[in-house]
Order: sequence, then structure tokens, then C-alpha cells
Amino acid sequence: MDGGTSNVDRASTRDAARETTEQETFRAWCRAWLREHMPARPSFHLPQGPLEISTEAQLEYLCAWQKSAYQAGLVGCDYPREYGGRGRRDCQRIANEELQTAGAPFLPNLVGLGMAGPTILHHGTQAQKERLLPPLLSGDEIWCQGFSEPGAGSDLANVQAYAERRGDQWVINGHKVWTTLAHFATWMILLCRTDKADKYRGLTYFAVPIKAAVGKGVEVRPLVKMTGEAGFNEVLFEDLVVGDDCRLDEVGRGWAVAMTTLMHERGAGTLVTPSSGSSGGDELGPDGLVELAWRSRRGGRPAAEDPLVRDGIVRLLMRRRAFEQSRRRASVPALVDHPQRLPLQHKLVLSEMLQDTARLACEIEGMGSTLVRTDEHAPAEGRWPLAYMNSYGFTIAAGSNEIQRNILGERVLGLPKTK
Repeated sequence: MDGGTSNVDRASTRDAARETTEQETFRAWCRAWLREHMPARPSFHLPQGPLEISTEAQLEYLCAWQKSAYQAGLVGCDYPREYGGRGRRDCQRIANEELQTAGAPFLPNLVGLGMAGPTILHHGTQAQKERLLPPLLSGDEIWCQGFSEPGAGSDLANVQAYAERRGDQWVINGHKVWTTLAHFATWMILLCRTDKADKYRGLTYFAVPIKAAVGKGVEVRPLVKMTGEAGFNEVLFEDLVVGDDCRLDEVGRGWAVAMTTLMHERGAGTLVTPSSGSSGGDELGPDGLVELAWRSRRGGRPAAEDPLVRDGIVRLLMRRRAFEQSRRRASVPALVDHPQRLPLQHKLVLSEMLQDTARLACEIEGMGSTLVRTDEHAPAEGRWPLAYMNSYGFTIAAGSNEIQRNILGERVLGLPKTK
């Protein structure tokens, strides 16, 4: 039993769409640059994804990598030149594929690249775009997202953090939670209520410089997960004063702006955003699962010889092949019947496939899966139990998978709205 043909799968995904001469040249250049400039692994532990960045050393290493990739032209490819991009057309997708294939470290500015950047590009003023986008793309300034609240998680329109207008300034009070990278962030995209009389039209969207305001109206409190990592935070605002130049779009248009953010976070936006997966790479996919099965023992024999283990791995390999073919379909316009269907479906399917892969790995490891990453006897250096615990963040992020199914049912399939 082997891990299939993952390289072939990725190649077929890339080759599904016809590429222009410019795109073909750019792909070859990306591949050559990555061969020459992949960073050496650091001496310290790297997290499996941006949600788990906990230390300054991790952040500095990953930001240096993002800046290097940005300066080379692999980040911000499709952004206009006047805002720090390269002014290319449909090339970020190619850069993403080559970063993934090369097993490059992930880009740490998750919220900036995947959410804040596209939102600022679509809704920001000229001055906001010129000031905010270049350091966002380079990784010089980290962003976080101020959407969720203790009483408004899935019901985003129910946020209660309030921004009161006083002349050309706003005074913000409220409480945000599950705020990824807030402990490192320079800026926050922030959804606030500005009118208590209207649930949807009473929201306004801001880009707030929170790092400079810590201790001056902003308090950041780390939330330690069951893994021991502290990538999440809660953020409290108490009479924080910001200028009206921090507002994105018109007053009361916050819900529409937030929808732009969420569409890009869920992969259904109009701009392909830079990303390169996680530091786990194929080690945390079905290929790594096959290797684990051969290394693990059951009754004195490799776990890979257990029919139940083999069946579980083959089922995951089949799911991955189906997922890759679905991604190929997204590149053929005639097969895309609804602009949101495939991006939302891909996030849903991928998050559950990754979780099921990690769950099966823990079953294969047996009692070994109870050992922490720092234990020298932990199988596969403790990667799999950590991946399983972290996988729940992926099934919740960008709207829980239950919310994703509701969106697919109601907006794509036209089913009645759930009560």
C-alpha cells in the first residue's frame, strides 16, 4: 500500500486550465526561485498553522519568509502596483500552487492576506489602500479580526461592540473574542454597532491600529487552547478613540463590507489571496498516514497490515482524489454553476477530511497518541494528536461547518431558510 500519486494530482490540478504565456513563464520562475530560496528549518518548533503562532521567534521566522516571498513577487501578485502589488493577472493562484508543492512554510499574516487585504482593496479609500496594503502584503504589519463576541459568534449581525461618533472621531467600547494573532497584531478589522435600532444597517466597519492603543483603551488577553498554544485572544475596548479615517466605506454599510471579508475568508471572493497551507505539509496528509501505519506496530506486525487500518486509509485516499478532481472542476467555467458552490464546498470538505485523517492517525498510534509533543517517545514527534486537536479550529473558522451547510443549502441549492 502506498500513498497514491499526490504529485500527479497537484500537477493535474494545475494543468486543468489553459495558461497564458505570461502565466507559464511566471510558474517556471516561481518554481526556480523556490528551489533556490527555501528557508532552512529553525532550531525551534514551528506551529502547524497561523492559528497556533505563540512566540516572537516563530513570528519573526515566518514574517521573514513572507517578506522574502513578497519581495520576490510571490505574494500580492494580482494587487495593483500602486498598492504594493505586482499588477499581474490571475498569477497569485499559480504562486500559491507552487508554494504548496514546494512544501514552503506558511505565510503568517493570515487575516491580513485572506481577509483585510481584499476588503481594503474593495472598500477602502485611495489613502487607505496606499497606507495599509504594502506593509500588509510584506508582513511588516500583522492583522487580526474583530468580529466574534461572547454573545455573537455564528450570529455575526448581533455584535454589540459599540462605536459612538463624536465629531470626526469614534469612541469604541466592547469585547471581541477568538481573535487570532491579536497579541502580535498592529491592525484589526473591526465590526461595530453604530445604530442600535437596526440589526444589519446599524453596523459600521473599521480598520483600527490596536498595537499602538494597548494600555490606552485596548487590552489583549491570550486564550490558551488545550494544546498549550496561545494563538487566540480576547480583546477589550474601553473608550478607545480613533479617527474617522479608520472607517471603511460608509456608516451603516458594515454588514456589506463584512460580507466581502467573509467571502474571501471562505475562498469565495473575487480576489485569489496568498496562502501556502501549513508547516505540516504532506506529513499531515494521507501520505504521512501511510508512513505512520508502516511504522506503528499491532500484535508485533505493522499496523498497515491490519485490514481495518488499510480500509480507513484507502477511504481517505479516495476522498482526497475526489477533492482534487473537484478543484480541477473549479478551473472550467462551464462546470461552475454557482460562484459560491465550490469554494464553500471545498472549505467544508477539506476541514473534515483533515480532521478525519488526524483522527485515524491517533487510532493507529493507540496509546502513543496520548504522549505530548515534547515526549521523546511520542510517535511522529507528536504531530498527529496536535493536528487532531487543532483541526477543530478549522471546522469552526470562517463560520462553522454547520453554518457552511446552511449557506450552501439556502444560497446555492435554494432550500428554505432554517428556523
